[in-house]
Amino acid sequence: MKAFNKISFIALPWLALIAFNSNVNAGDAERYIKPFAVNSLWKSRPVSPSFSDFVIPTSKYNPNIHEGILSSGCFFADETSGPVVVKPNPGQKGVYDADAETNQPKIEIAHWPADLVPASGGDGHADIYDVASGVIHSFWKLKNTNGEWTANLYAWSPIDGTGWADPAHYYQGARAVGIGACAGIIRKNEFASNDPIYPHALAMSLALNGAGADPAYVFPATSADQYSAKNTGQIPEGALVMLPESFDVSKIKTPELIKIVNTLKVYGAYIVDTNDGTPFIIYVENGSGLNLHKNGYNYKAANELHLIRQSLRMVTSTKAWVDASGNPFTPEKNLNILSLRGPWCVYQRAACVPNDPSAGKFDTWKQAVVFGPTTTNIVQSNPSGRSLSKVTWAKPKAGDKYKLTAITTGGGKLRLIIKNKQYSTRVDTYDLSDGQSKTFVWPADDVISNVVVTSGVGVSSKVSGTLVRVN
Repeated sequence: MKAFNKISFIALPWLALIAFNSNVNAGDAERYIKPFAVNSLWKSRPVSPSFSDFVIPTSKYNPNIHEGILSSGCFFADETSGPVVVKPNPGQKGVYDADAETNQPKIEIAHWPADLVPASGGDGHADIYDVASGVIHSFWKLKNTNGEWTANLYAWSPIDGTGWADPAHYYQGARAVGIGACAGIIRKNEFASNDPIYPHALAMSLALNGAGADPAYVFPATSADQYSAKNTGQIPEGALVMLPESFDVSKIKTPELIKIVNTLKVYGAYIVDTNDGTPFIIYVENGSGLNLHKNGYNYKAANELHLIRQSLRMVTSTKAWVDASGNPFTPEKNLNILSLRGPWCVYQRAACVPNDPSAGKFDTWKQAVVFGPTTTNIVQSNPSGRSLSKVTWAKPKAGDKYKLTAITTGGGKLRLIIKNKQYSTRVDTYDLSDGQSKTFVWPADDVISNVVVTSGVGVSSKVSGTLVRVN
């Protein structure tokens, strides 16, 4: 695809926001400013939604449209961006890899933006859109101290994915619901445009008296804030809130809020986090310039935000969904629930040995256990249960049929064993090679799962797989 050279800021301001006077491939620019699949729920609109009657209550502060210390920057990187190593913050055991559920001594990022500046608040959010690898790198408590990058948490997601995590890879970003900090936020180019509406659902947090505790999260969220048990409201994280079609936009006079109201009537906003004392916050990309109080405190805008608060309602059902291309679709909830994360132990003389140096390692970017060249089959087991999803809306149900499919290279094999609490075997798929599958009925009694992977011999090998419900 043809690259643009020395593009005028006036002609294409959205591209100049990436890199002024640089060569940026048009497709890469499009993926950066408009990420996610066409049927991502961020880009899709509900048809004929029904609503709950719960009203978001007031709290210590007024509602807010926020860029700044609690929001995030969304930074562009491509093959011209150099590598960086991110180490743990002082006092941390490592950089927590949220997908692998382990602390890593370092995270190596191949393409790092030279202009990256983390949010200055305690969360220290920053998302990197690496178009060269097709990955969004998301950090929590990211810092730069004398040129050395450190962080508490790292997670990743595909640029062309849904913008939400899935039950197996359940934590794909630094937001509480397991998504990147930039998903759903108002981007710089979007605020600068003259469009009457933002082209996606917005990202919103609630105070504890608005957010729900039982359940703490619902589809499409796969996680919730760690303090969700303290919530006293009725709107779980992951829920969609909207302004009803009957909301009178003419009541809103603040130009910045009119565009937001139009968006809330068509796309709504997903609850992605909780906050301390603000009825709701809608997040804006840092550096956008969207500031309701730039000329002193704007009491008119504050009052209009309360009008919005009083009318926002949680969506309880919809008749249909329409994607970004205008096509109807049904959001897919029957997703893979199998992860190949550890902890793994290697079988030696019928004993399971943890931390064996010959063991294959879970590679989060490949979503697989990877083995180096071997002279014999290495058999390793994960009886911890962490291979099967703990996401509440995706847990296996007794009596339903499930299909395990092996995805392997180099002669690797995948096996699933399910026992009851008396250690009687209820299901054994035995070793499955690449492309082979086994369908079984999920047992009715309480179960203990054990995933077993086996390497090939000679060449390097890789083991992954999927476990989905079938009819």
